[in-house]
Amino acid sequence: MRADRRASLERWRDLFRFRLRGRWRPAAAAMFVFAGALFVTTSINSKGLDLRESSITDLNHVVRGERDHVTDQQDQVTGLTREVSALSRQVSDVEVKNLQAQIDKLRRPAGFTPVTGAGLTVTLTDAPKSAIDAARATPGGLDPNELVVHQQDIQAVVNALWLGGARAMTIQGQRVISTTGIKCVGNTVMLHGVPYSPPYVISAIGDVGALQTSLDDSEYVDAYLTFVENYQLGYQVQPEGSLDFPGYEGISTLKYAVAGNPERPTRD
Repeated sequence: MRADRRASLERWRDLFRFRLRGRWRPAAAAMFVFAGALFVTTSINSKGLDLRESSITDLNHVVRGERDHVTDQQDQVTGLTREVSALSRQVSDVEVKNLQAQIDKLRRPAGFTPVTGAGLTVTLTDAPKSAIDAARATPGGLDPNELVVHQQDIQAVVNALWLGGARAMTIQGQRVISTTGIKCVGNTVMLHGVPYSPPYVISAIGDVGALQTSLDDSEYVDAYLTFVENYQLGYQVQPEGSLDFPGYEGISTLKYAVAGNPERPTRD
């Protein structure tokens, strides 16, 4: 009798386990399908970006990341350029050697060799955040975009320094040559494909007095100084006893250029 009861209990227990497993299997499968759908939706909405607000709004972090990426690529280009130059020098052809001698002669004035000397450093900065916020909060008032440094402001200083007889120049530590282009991209400035955020540091080697006089006489720099005086944009000029500039090592190919017509100085 006891054996029959034990057998009956075991059959009921096995039947209960079977039914329990049978009910949970569809539920587990449904949970996996639901989780997979969430992952797919998240991936589509993010478009490969982190959905966390902090990672998107941290502009300085993005700029630094892009700058490091471009710097790595420029280092690769520099290494390949040196390799090509070394191979070219091994060619015994007389015509090639004559051309290489001409290239070597032009490397210094073109900005491809290091330069040391006295000069000036000009630093441009945006207006304080409080001033920008106040402009945004005043309907019909000053455009907040007028309170940040733009490409034309940097270009005005660069042109004035060249006109003052600068022998060499750097922006953000990068050597400036004849094919250097400066352009605004959002709240950053692109230089040789690298994004930079303010402050913008422009240094030039040359006669300090002549460089300062050229800055003072520039109508375009004067247009920027109007905003410095009235709206707190930053402008600082620092004489330098000795500056050390690296030679330019990036790509120097000029794709295209269009001459512009002189206009009245403006920050627009």
